Amino acid sequence: MLRAYKHNENHILCEVPLEQLEKGSWINCAAPDTAELNKLNELTGIPVDSLQTALDREERSHVELEDDYIFVVVNTPVVLETDAYDALPLGIFITRQYFVTVCLETNSVIQKFLNNSFTSFQTYKKTRFLFQILSQASSSFLFFLQQIYKQTDVIETQVRKSLQNKELFRMLELQKSLTYFNFALHANENVMERLMRLRNSPLHSLLKMYEEDEDLLEDVIIENKQALEMAEIYTNILMSMMDSFSSIISNRLSQIMKFLTSVTIILAIPTLIFSLWGINVPVPWADAPLGFAEVILIGILVTMVATFVLWKKDML
Repeated sequence: MLRAYKHNENHILCEVPLEQLEKGSWINCAAPDTAELNKLNELTGIPVDSLQTALDREERSHVELEDDYIFVVVNTPVVLETDAYDALPLGIFITRQYFVTVCLETNSVIQKFLNNSFTSFQTYKKTRFLFQILSQASSSFLFFLQQIYKQTDVIETQVRKSLQNKELFRMLELQKSLTYFNFALHANENVMERLMRLRNSPLHSLLKMYEEDEDLLEDVIIENKQALEMAEIYTNILMSMMDSFSSIISNRLSQIMKFLTSVTIILAIPTLIFSLWGINVPVPWADAPLGFAEVILIGILVTMVATFVLWKKDML
């Protein structure tokens, strides 16, 4: 999907035809095919190889400085499943004419800008637009980190009532997600620090940074560090919980095995007594009228005594 947008005189984001692009337009390219990449290359002059780099799911966050454009790759959070999250690279190109975003799939961070969720958002303010995307990415990471923490509380409650391993597998998925977030936030931090150092770069004309932009970037760096600290804290908490719950489940299993062993012993006692009176040799009370009842009574009494002893030893 290849579309272009621009704010009008009323500061409303409007879609513009690709054939009528103006300076300061924003070109958004999500899940493009080869034809769309070639079209984007014709419109902006950005090499197709660079555009394809932004579509690599394993691409790390970085900043590239070229003669005619600045290429920035940042990580944004994405939901894979109920308890699984990952980081998706978002490619941002700043040229002298346009602001270009390229992503492998529809990106939730970009979608919020398309929905006009930001009043101070202007397509022609390319540097501020870049920093606003970084800010929204950090905010999205913070939001999903809070969701992971809430899911951890729910899983903790379920583990207290269940002996199944599916809760531990869910916690493992959350731990993997936190690992991905931790790596992505570290990479984004390097990008932000690199952008801060570009204030005195020869390519300053492509990345005009005013005082308000510097303040915004500093706020974004602080927000990203907060998200990074939260990810590290939640990772440690989740690892401790997994170790604790594994021990709890093992302890419960040991208690069940102890109980079943005690039941086996209790059942073995009357079985042994009745087996002795069932052998084909003379036995006590064989000819007594109440012999059968007496043997039953002996079995019950011995079983009760064994049960009482095991109960006192906390085996039941």
